[in-house]
Amino acid sequence: MQYDPIKRSLGKVFNQTPALRILFYRLLDLLLLRSWYIRRELRKLARQNRHKIQVLDAGSGFGQYDYYMSSLGKQWTIKGVDVKEEQIEDCNNFFEQINRGDRVRFEYADLTKYVDKEAYDLILSVDVMEHILEDELVFTNFYQSMKKGATLIISTPSDKGGSDAHHHHEEEGVHGFIDEHVRDGYNAEDIRAKLVNAGFDINHIRTSYTYGKAGSLSWRLSMKWPIQALNSTKLFFIVLPFYYLLTYPLAFVLNCIDLSKEHHTGTGLMVVAQK
Repeated sequence: MQYDPIKRSLGKVFNQTPALRILFYRLLDLLLLRSWYIRRELRKLARQNRHKIQVLDAGSGFGQYDYYMSSLGKQWTIKGVDVKEEQIEDCNNFFEQINRGDRVRFEYADLTKYVDKEAYDLILSVDVMEHILEDELVFTNFYQSMKKGATLIISTPSDKGGSDAHHHHEEEGVHGFIDEHVRDGYNAEDIRAKLVNAGFDINHIRTSYTYGKAGSLSWRLSMKWPIQALNSTKLFFIVLPFYYLLTYPLAFVLNCIDLSKEHHTGTGLMVVAQK
């Protein structure tokens, strides 16, 4: 099961006008529980940093979080990097259209090779590290690219089933919900150890599990099951709005519950590290 074909199909619909794309971002912010956690961390950072800061979005994708960050403060200058050149061009065009191209730019970069010495006050990496085999090299590059006192925010699946990798049926040729991942996910101890090896101080690394029982159920309702249906038949696009009208109120409540609790375990992992 892969996200990319569905992303491309949705992109064709929502990229027709800037207004539709902004609507798409807002829908993603509502649907994706990880966005709830990430935006909470970004708001905390925004309250602490009123001055101009340099941001690297390491794996910017559709530019969802770049739009949010550019809305948080006009003092934030944001560079989004990705390996998908069509998304880079698409994001640059969009941000030019909404008159934010002077402070939000996108370019191609391989994170295993990308270093910009002590350039950034914030590095954001959302659902990226589970795709990169040479993760320790990337963590070292992040550390070298951060200014003293800078913040690194990582959101990634945990190894507690974050990719549904533990629910596979080899006889059917299914190896988890998301095929593109090179690892099932991280546990808190593993990622802390790798960040320490990259140069971070263990006392300046905070890890927390996300997607507890409530969040995992919400993810199935709002993401897994509809995407499985869309992979089976594109006709489900017609049913999709009605599906969400029925299921989203419950998913919203489940997200609120998940966000309000501390989790001893969960299928997602948030990491916040200071240099």
